[in-house]
Amino acid sequence: MNKVTEKQTGAIIWQIAKAVMFAFMGIRKKSDLEHDAATLKPAQVIIGGIIGAALFVIGLILLVRIIVN
Repeated sequence: MNKVTEKQTGAIIWQIAKAVMFAFMGIRKKSDLEHDAATLKPAQVIIGGIIGAALFVIGLILLVRIIVN
């Protein structure tokens, strides 16, 4: 039963990451949006968005440093 819980947690984390990624790009199917709205909690999406934004900013900073050097 513990393996099922780990798989479900991994699926939820992937679903949050996917929802945040598509939200950043501004593209999403209506059916996927409705599914995410029904299954994900707002706190999960907010935390995922903060992590996604931080990774985006860090990636931009690293890219600029590589280009400048």
